[in-house]
Amino acid sequence: VNPEDARRMRETGLHLMRRMLAVLQIFAVSQFGCATGQVPRTLWQKDQANKDYSPLIKKLELSVERVRQLAMKHQQEDHVISSSDLQDIPLGGRDELTLAVRKELTIALRDLMAHGLYASSQGMSLVLAPIACLIPAFTSSPQTMHPWELFVKYYNTKNGQAFVESPARKLSQSFALPVTGGVAITPKQSLLTAIHTVLTEHDPFKRSADSELKALVCMALNEQRLVSWVNLICKSGALVQSHYQPWSYMANTGFESALNVLSRLSNLKFNLPVDLAVRQLKNIKDAF
Repeated sequence: VNPEDARRMRETGLHLMRRMLAVLQIFAVSQFGCATGQVPRTLWQKDQANKDYSPLIKKLELSVERVRQLAMKHQQEDHVISSSDLQDIPLGGRDELTLAVRKELTIALRDLMAHGLYASSQGMSLVLAPIACLIPAFTSSPQTMHPWELFVKYYNTKNGQAFVESPARKLSQSFALPVTGGVAITPKQSLLTAIHTVLTEHDPFKRSADSELKALVCMALNEQRLVSWVNLICKSGALVQSHYQPWSYMANTGFESALNVLSRLSNLKFNLPVDLAVRQLKNIKDAF
């Protein structure tokens, strides 16, 4: 072998050795330096780990009690709030019960579910996670995420659109027939249907995540499924592990005390308007 070929072979060998050592180093760090497949806790800002969620629980308790008192008052007066009663009101939904649900209960639930909630990055999990413990100083804090996006992610992971738009279900909706031969609809099925309804009605008009979450909460109260629907999100391990920080209320408690608080509304009957955020826009669209 002439000297030039020998030099090239030596350079090629050294290059392969460097790549192999780099792979071995990343593997060793991922196995012994940080937990595999997880972003280490040192990446989060230290001051965030001391957040107290007790004020958020108190806020939820107060909003639930207010809604419960108003609902009982309406039932005692034999007065049911329905969307047809609000057609003549320009802004709609100005009664106390609807406002309490949309502007107090939903906001309190949103804030508690948002405690420690973040939007995970696929690039971070696949590329930086194995060596993240070596570069904590150069990593920015994670992006926040709206709780409504959790419901949308649940809908997508459970193939909600395929379930709702299946031929059997469309046929049942057209002729008002039961899909499962008289078997009760499960909470999962009802949640997927509700999320689909909210997305179908609100997304074309570019409504905010707050508006869509308010519509879902109103629908949940109407069907007496608020606790079961929120519980489905809480019991979704993949969502909780991917989007909640270790110090969050959801990761620490499983949302149990909040579900107990929300259960105080389970035995009450509601008939709240669901489409307040899009009613005027739909009316304008229909006019043209």
